[in-house]
Amino acid sequence: MAFLDNSGDIILDAVLTDTGRLRLARGDGSFRITQFAFGDDEINYGLYNKNNPSGSAYYDLEILQTPVLEAFTNNTSVLKYQLISNNRTDLLFLPVAKLNTTLNPFPTGFSSYFVVSDNSTFSSITPKIGIIDGVTSTPQFLAISVDQGLNSNQTDRTKNLIETDSTLYESQYSIELNYNLLRLRIGSQLLEPTSIDDDGFAVYVLDENINTNAITQLEPGTTSNPNVCETILQGTVGSRLSLNLLCSTQVQIGTEIFTRLGGTFNGTSAGLSASTYYIDTAVTVRGLTTGVSTTVPLKIVKNP
Repeated sequence: MAFLDNSGDIILDAVLTDTGRLRLARGDGSFRITQFAFGDDEINYGLYNKNNPSGSAYYDLEILQTPVLEAFTNNTSVLKYQLISNNRTDLLFLPVAKLNTTLNPFPTGFSSYFVVSDNSTFSSITPKIGIIDGVTSTPQFLAISVDQGLNSNQTDRTKNLIETDSTLYESQYSIELNYNLLRLRIGSQLLEPTSIDDDGFAVYVLDENINTNAITQLEPGTTSNPNVCETILQGTVGSRLSLNLLCSTQVQIGTEIFTRLGGTFNGTSAGLSASTYYIDTAVTVRGLTTGVSTTVPLKIVKNP
C-alpha cells in the first residue's frame, strides 16, 4: 500500500474486487464490469480556500494536490465515504445519518460505546451509560440509534420527509460488522447476515416493510415540543434505525482474542477494572436509497 503523487496530473487508479478477480481468472467470459464505486476518504474539504489571492483557479488547488492512497481491495479499509449521484438541481439540503447520542450517550470520558461481553462485567458497571448488552438473550438498555433526515434548522422540524420529499426518506439500510466479534440483533431477535466476505465481515440488509422493529418513522416535532422524538437532527426528520448487538461465542468465553486483537485499558472511571480487556471495532450503517452513511465506534470490554 502506498500514496500516489497527485502534484498536478490527474490519476485514475482502479482495482478489481475479490469477486471480480475470481471471475476474471475463470477465463470463461463471465467477467463483466457492472458496478463501480468512488470515495473521497482522504479529502479534507476544509482546505478549500475561497480567499486565495491568486484567484478562483487556486481555491481548490491544495485539495487537488492532496496525496491519495493507492487503490487496494480490502473492504474494511477503503471507501468509508462513498460518493453518491443525484440528478436533482432543486435540493438545498441533502439527508444525513447521525448516531443519536442523545438517547444513548457514550460512557463519560470515552468516544465509543462499550459492548459488554460477559455477565460479570455487565453487573459490575455502574452507572450503565453508553453500555450495549452483548451477552444476555434479552438485551437490556437501548443500544444503537441512528437518525436519518435533514440536519439543518433551515428546514421544517414539524414535518417528516415522507410528507415533504419522500425521495429523501431512507427505508432500507445495510449494516456491516466484524462477524468474528459480533452478531446483529433487533431486540432479542438474532438476524442472519445477507453475506459474509473472506475477511469475516458480515453485511445485513434491513427493510422498513420487513424489519418493522428496526426501522421506524421519526415523529416530527410540534410548536410546543419541537424534539418530541429526541432526535439529534435539527431539521426535517426521516427514519430511525435501532440495533442491538450480541458478542460471538469466542468473545464471550475467553480472553485470548482480546490479547490478539486488542489490549487492556484503565476503565475505573466507567465502573470497570484498572486492566479491562478491550477490542476496538465499529459498525458501519449505510442507507440503500439515499446513500447516507455513518460509523458507530465500539469498544468490546471484559473484566479480567
